[in-house]
Amino acid sequence: MTTTNTNSLGHIDPQNAIELRNERKRRIESSLAKRHRKEKTFKVFGFSAVITGLLCVALLFGSILAKGLPAFWQYSFTVPVYFDPSVIQVGAKPTPIANESPAKFEERMIAWQTEMGMVDWDMLLSKAIVAKDPKVAAQEDELSSLYTSSETYKLRDMVMADPSLIGQKKDLNVLVDANVDVWLSGNIDRSLPDEQQQLSPEIRQLADELKAQGIIEKTFNTNIFFNPDSRSSPATSGLAGAFMGSVFMMLIVILISIPIGVASAIYLEEFAPKNIITDIVEVNINNLAAVPSIVFGLLGAAIFIGWMHMPLSAPLVGGLVLSLMTLPTVIITTRASLKAVPPSIRQAALGLGASRLQTVFHHVLPLALPGILTGAIIGVAQALGETAPLLLIGMSAFVASVPATPLDQSTALPVQIFLWQGNELRNFFEGRTAAAIIVLLALMIGLNSLAIWLRKKFEVRW
Repeated sequence: MTTTNTNSLGHIDPQNAIELRNERKRRIESSLAKRHRKEKTFKVFGFSAVITGLLCVALLFGSILAKGLPAFWQYSFTVPVYFDPSVIQVGAKPTPIANESPAKFEERMIAWQTEMGMVDWDMLLSKAIVAKDPKVAAQEDELSSLYTSSETYKLRDMVMADPSLIGQKKDLNVLVDANVDVWLSGNIDRSLPDEQQQLSPEIRQLADELKAQGIIEKTFNTNIFFNPDSRSSPATSGLAGAFMGSVFMMLIVILISIPIGVASAIYLEEFAPKNIITDIVEVNINNLAAVPSIVFGLLGAAIFIGWMHMPLSAPLVGGLVLSLMTLPTVIITTRASLKAVPPSIRQAALGLGASRLQTVFHHVLPLALPGILTGAIIGVAQALGETAPLLLIGMSAFVASVPATPLDQSTALPVQIFLWQGNELRNFFEGRTAAAIIVLLALMIGLNSLAIWLRKKFEVRW
């Protein structure tokens, strides 16, 4: 403690006053230095946290892109296929005959299609490869292992659609088999012994030779966008079925959860009386927002499938389940946007004679629209990435077709990712899984970007 001496008149001694002032100055400077150190320490920790988060995100996206981008290119080769009439020994395509019953015509058509199915289409492709590189003629019997099995069905379907192709030659792009693609892409250890390899030594050597000659080359993989999933021909498997399933589900979510959620939020925030009933409703809405998504899957399986007997593995059921899951998020974000509108807006409108309904829909709602749109789109984006509730309503089933309506069986993008990551042909589908994740992330980033753009577009400053 610093003691102060005073003279007989009660004045502080000048020397003591100077010491007191210096002491206070030292205390203030020490306090300021301590606060500045704490502030700098907090800034360092905050900056480090941001950098760490960005590095983790960069690492995540980098690993996904490194694995997924190569899957958008796939090995294939272009060969001149001659539709040899001596191989395609089938009659002309049946045409209706006068006074012929539809059943009889259908019988003749089925018989013709059966004859088409019995044609040795592999021979046409093998001869086409030999025509491209005559040096492989000695291995003609093994050439069918180079390409995926669906290519023979493609030839069959082409001739069935246009029988005039018989006797003509046409250059066709043929996809290599999934195992050949894995070998050429280097996704398998080439030093493994033959018994652990998926291809015979002859096919591996032949594939390497054709690649070295430029016959087999990488091309952009459009199948991943336009084909459904396939088990018989993994090389042609794609995301078309899962993508359309997700589109149908998101349309249902948008048409159900957003109108109901926004209307509920407007009523609760602007019109509902403040009593115990509305308090219970608000508490339950907040609780539902924290319920794990798998619980909504159980609810959907019990009500929509078990009780209402809706079709299993249909986008309609998936959309309804995701709508229930999204509703609390839409309601909470909409109420937050309505609360953010200053009370003076409401008071001014009411003071000028507007009704309560006019005040809400003509003044409050337009100002809250950016936040409402943002919350709704974020809720839809969250629903797009959900997997657990869809697994419980059967959307994990293998579906080899593209759904035409919300009632058709389908899967979804996150479920397709789940299925591919567990595929037995891991070396091939690991890249495709990452590619599917890239497509899903692109959709989610697109939705979030749309939310930001809409917020900026409709934002009103007051």
